[in-house]
Amino acid sequence: MTVPLPGGTLPGGRAAAVLDAAATAGATVVLSGHVQPDADALGSTLALAEGLRRRGARVLATIPDPFTLPASLAWLPGAEDLVPSAAVPAAPEVFVSLDAASPGRLGELAALLDGAGTSVVVDHHASNPGFGDVRVVDPTAPATAVLVADLLDALGVALDQRLATCLYAGLTADTGSFRFGSTRPDTHLLAARLLATGIDHAAIGQRLFDTAPFGWLGLLSVAAGRAVLEADVGAGLVWTWSSTAEATEHGLPGEQLEALVDVVRSTREADVACVLKGQDDGSWVVSLRSRGATDVARVATALGGGGHRAAAGFTSHLDLHETVETVRAQLSG
Repeated sequence: MTVPLPGGTLPGGRAAAVLDAAATAGATVVLSGHVQPDADALGSTLALAEGLRRRGARVLATIPDPFTLPASLAWLPGAEDLVPSAAVPAAPEVFVSLDAASPGRLGELAALLDGAGTSVVVDHHASNPGFGDVRVVDPTAPATAVLVADLLDALGVALDQRLATCLYAGLTADTGSFRFGSTRPDTHLLAARLLATGIDHAAIGQRLFDTAPFGWLGLLSVAAGRAVLEADVGAGLVWTWSSTAEATEHGLPGEQLEALVDVVRSTREADVACVLKGQDDGSWVVSLRSRGATDVARVATALGGGGHRAAAGFTSHLDLHETVETVRAQLSG
């Protein structure tokens, strides 16, 4: 079955028209967020997957390997219906990439960009280079969940608590509970729509931000204790490191390392916070955050990654000190 590429026949434009045609035809649609999905990637994927099911599409929602979700996200409605990437067809009628700033962020699923009859990319990262057949890429959007809400509206899918829970998780996570500069007036209007469905926003926030195993306190103590402040690098740099092995020593899964940067970024004397997370294969996954004066997306993109002006990241195969030096060089340059 071939899904046509119509023009902007629905309010949501070309992407909504493609998805509408796929649903009407009962076509197979595969959806995926980026590797190691966060609340925005997973919430957006699950919400759009459910919306397309309600419209009649045959939907397979997945994530790139490793096929695991942290406890903070596994409760989202629809997460139980995710299938491993090995279970999706190599040539579905439509493939939808959500919240992935580049093909590389899709892992093994990047092959579907070419294998699918039509590929649709829905993303809000400023560093997105433009890929896929049909693109909904808006760097001004505070979350990919906002773009998915627009698509659901265009498809005539009414928001209920199930959909709103997924969208609100993505929205509140990527706006830092509406604290980040990307928050706009219409961000709060969407939040109001989602709250009006009756979702338990307090429980969502608690699960996302305020729940961690006791071992997290020990890991945080160690990582914070080795933090280094380099006030003369750029507008100020604070950095620290940990590893999946160290997380294991504290009885934690590796994804608990993601929360470290949100603590380190509070350092008043540094505009940029950097947390290096050692992986089992010897690489370093690096998270960068800016308090406003530095475009960390530029830094991350120069080092092979991407993201937003205030939040970005990259992966390094250098050792710890060489990786930190590449960050210093970019900030100083």
